[in-house]
Amino acid sequence: MTADDEKKTPEDGSGLDGSGQDAAPAARESHDGDTASSHSVDDDSITEAPRRTMTRVSLDHVSTHPSLGPDNTAEPYTSCIEIPDEVYDRFSKRRKLVFVALLSFCSFLAPISSTSVLSATPEVSAEFNTTGTIINLANALYLIMMGLSPIVWGPLCEVFGRQPINRICSVIFCGASIGTALAPNLAAFFIFRILTAFEGTAFILVGSACISDIYRPTERATALGWFLSGTLIGPAFGPFLGGIIVTYTSWRVIFWLQTGLSVVAVIGTFTLLPETLVHRKIDDLEGYNTKQKARVLWSMINPWRVMRLFVYPNLLVASLASSAIIWNMYSLLTPIRYVLNPRFNLTTPMLGGLFYLAPGCGYLVGTFGGGRYADYIVRTWMGKRGGVRVPEDRLRSAVPFMGIVIPACMLIYGWSVEREVGGIALPVIVLFFQGVAQLFCFPSLNTYCLDVMQGQAASVVAGNYFSRYMLAAGGTAVVLPAVEAIGVGWFSTISALFVAVSAAAMVACIHWGQGWRNAVDARRRAKRVAQNRRVREDLEKGSGETPAASRK
Repeated sequence: MTADDEKKTPEDGSGLDGSGQDAAPAARESHDGDTASSHSVDDDSITEAPRRTMTRVSLDHVSTHPSLGPDNTAEPYTSCIEIPDEVYDRFSKRRKLVFVALLSFCSFLAPISSTSVLSATPEVSAEFNTTGTIINLANALYLIMMGLSPIVWGPLCEVFGRQPINRICSVIFCGASIGTALAPNLAAFFIFRILTAFEGTAFILVGSACISDIYRPTERATALGWFLSGTLIGPAFGPFLGGIIVTYTSWRVIFWLQTGLSVVAVIGTFTLLPETLVHRKIDDLEGYNTKQKARVLWSMINPWRVMRLFVYPNLLVASLASSAIIWNMYSLLTPIRYVLNPRFNLTTPMLGGLFYLAPGCGYLVGTFGGGRYADYIVRTWMGKRGGVRVPEDRLRSAVPFMGIVIPACMLIYGWSVEREVGGIALPVIVLFFQGVAQLFCFPSLNTYCLDVMQGQAASVVAGNYFSRYMLAAGGTAVVLPAVEAIGVGWFSTISALFVAVSAAAMVACIHWGQGWRNAVDARRRAKRVAQNRRVREDLEKGSGETPAASRK
């Protein structure tokens, strides 16, 4: 049960459908000064509360989205929607594990492609008669497309389902990987890299949404921690793998290997991954004529609908925190070969790539504990509140790692390299602990986005990934010029301050985030009620009746 439910939900569950939405528009109008409530279901309430407290419906009719018919509007009035418990019991635990493993593998592909070429930057630039800065610009464009991709695929996977998006993107990603491996010039290299990024990021977005579809909020972060290990281990191990390849053979082999991995993803998405979304929005358009369907469909898939969610300050804070970590991650990984190879007199790409193993091993270690710790914190605070779940509690698990561990690691790393103290051991140790800390932050932040707006999980995660990869692109583009201009010590200090400020904003969200959500919900609710009232008045005027006459 959420805190909003405790205040506003009727005890008998009347007026609520299976998705947790109000069943009658009249009920909404009678409360247009209040924040809309949602009907909550948690593990304890299933077993202890009387069965009459919720309306049991067939899974074929459970909708995680509001109706698009005349009884409702295209968007819910409340951001907090609880999903009936039986939705999470459609698949066995074993099948869920298979889904998570496959989704994690798919999510591994785009991030590893973003960094595997880093170790080969000198070789790629030499073949295309350009500079390392231009190739790093290609990597920045890659990350920009990784940021733009979610605001396209997020709405699409809510409208048409997760399965077709996964299949389409896996096929195009495979084709773009082949194109990159065969690129005859720099322009073709840029184009196919951009296509790879645009398709590959869909795996990360849709994978998160799939996990939201099949796991309860109290167990979701554990699954998401394993899933996210693919997105983080990829960037860390990519340069090491690329270093080995370019030491002994051509940089093009990196992308032939990527092609082989993407073929496995194609096979997996076509044979092992079912549709996990209970209700597709496209199904709500049955009975509409072509013109109406096109108008409503565009409103559903319009990328701007993702950006509109940032009217919620709590989502802005979550995006800022995620962006700070990913900025830190890419600005740390991008210059390793340029910074550490001269510092320690390393002569081959493979030796420089070994440094990437330190954060990679940290990500592996963090995988075992980050998500579990986030779920533990949520259950602990639910116990303190008598079973009431507040989504912002999820963020508590990330605060010490964002506020202390990551900034401290950044400062030690930057100034030890700048002052040439500590030898090889010190940067390796702090890179490892930073990797562990990041895996204790990302599951918390990602799961918060899924928990706080379960009815629009894919769109919320899309907005989060949009902001984080835009910052990653910025970090990739500016890190080398900045390090050359001010030194690695001061650049690391700036990055540490960015993360610390984001942690402070997250603390504010923990304390006031629920109030922020309620305030925005109330404004949206009042606006929608006013719009509905105007529409009814227009219809009554068009039929030649006065409002008073129509009510007789």
